[in-house]
Amino acid sequence: MLRSMFAKLMAVVLAIVLVCMLALFSLFYLSMRDSYIDNRMDSLKSQAYEIAYLASRVRNNDMLFPFSSSNTTNTYIEWKVNSVYNEYQAFCVVMDRTGTTKLYANEELMASNNIHFDERQIIRTLSNVLQGKEVIEKSDTANGPAFTVAVPWIDNGYVLGAVFVQTAAQTVYATYRGLALQVALAAIIAFVVAGFCIFLVTRQIISPLRVMAQMSGEMAEGKFDRRVPVTGSRETQELATAFNLMATQLEALEQTRRDFVANVSHELRSPMTSMQGFLQGMLDGTIPMSEQKQYMQIVLDETRRLSKLVGSLLNLSRLENGETPLAMSDFDVHETLRRVIIASMSQLDDKQMELSLSFEDEPMYVHADQDQIEQVLINLLSNAIKYTPAGGRIRIQTAQKDKLTSITVSDNGPGILPEDAPYVFDRFYKADKAHTVGKGTGLGLAICKRIMERHHQSIRLLPTDIGATFEFTLESGHAPQNEQTLPEDSNAAESLG
Repeated sequence: MLRSMFAKLMAVVLAIVLVCMLALFSLFYLSMRDSYIDNRMDSLKSQAYEIAYLASRVRNNDMLFPFSSSNTTNTYIEWKVNSVYNEYQAFCVVMDRTGTTKLYANEELMASNNIHFDERQIIRTLSNVLQGKEVIEKSDTANGPAFTVAVPWIDNGYVLGAVFVQTAAQTVYATYRGLALQVALAAIIAFVVAGFCIFLVTRQIISPLRVMAQMSGEMAEGKFDRRVPVTGSRETQELATAFNLMATQLEALEQTRRDFVANVSHELRSPMTSMQGFLQGMLDGTIPMSEQKQYMQIVLDETRRLSKLVGSLLNLSRLENGETPLAMSDFDVHETLRRVIIASMSQLDDKQMELSLSFEDEPMYVHADQDQIEQVLINLLSNAIKYTPAGGRIRIQTAQKDKLTSITVSDNGPGILPEDAPYVFDRFYKADKAHTVGKGTGLGLAICKRIMERHHQSIRLLPTDIGATFEFTLESGHAPQNEQTLPEDSNAAESLG
């Protein structure tokens, strides 16, 4: 039972080649056999006509007697029938009209080979020959199957008798069967060579698949660094390239999963360890009653931190899984910005920060999910407030670019190190890489990135000399027909401090 792909492919291709070769050989054999028999019969018929012509040259008064050896024509006839036997293994006989008198035959050769013409066949055939017809037939004789050619013997337009030429069928078959054996041998050699070539080609096709199967098994064991060589045909190379790309993506995904588990474990363990320590201290009396309220407030802050972390994780998970559909609408992004700023005023005041706004148009409509864009603005503004020292400055700018609206949030904080810039949108990227330890969960920018991807828009970190600048784009929208728009005020700016 053929179970491997290699064995099945070899068997199928070899079977097809074998069937094709057998069909071609059978067609060639049958065509060659028929053609050879026809050519042999034509040759015997031509020889019979020559003997008939020579017989007609003999004098009529000598035809009642055996041919005389002194007669030149008789001598040539004798030579002719012997040459026919030597060349074709055929026996000749010249009969009169009655079919009973043999005017000439190579009787010595016939006697030595125990050959006898069937008189019933001669009588049955003679009637057609005497009408001037040619007869070619295969019949069973006492010596086995034989081919018989009979032609009329004509002199001065009158049929005097018939010339019969007979040869054993086995003699005819033996000639072309030898050629058929040579063709069969050549076909067998060709089949062996074809099988060897098919073996090499099939192995070349299957070998990369075996390597991929082996690499897949190793990857299933967690070895995602495995790669397959890009060799073979174009299709195999494309498959190997796709396999290696998949392996690279799986390796990156596995690393992301490990980092995610490690980061989540760290983020959860830190506040839980702190909470456990404080609660244990209050229970065993290590923390006096007078200080317990202070530490209870710390425990409450840590629970809020955990709640925020879990909420961010759930939010990111829903965004990545597409569980929350987009509620697309046209809205004024400036109005959304104002709501976000008002919600953050207490934080700005606590740090005595300056906030400047630069709007190109007023109002400015975009087409997006307003709630999710508000979440992006909250995250960006919250990060800017967190990582900018007290008394710092934050600037929010909007601009129209073709059919897109860009929103930029920048600050004059410590900024982001160049080596950390490619990772700012990764999960759990922490601001401590920018020397601001202990702030945020590292999920805000990852959520922003996913929201913008769902909107088919971009968000990026712009290169700056001071602080950090983030820009994202939205599809421009249209003002509702029933809403009165304010007159445009180019380069309008507001300052809050």
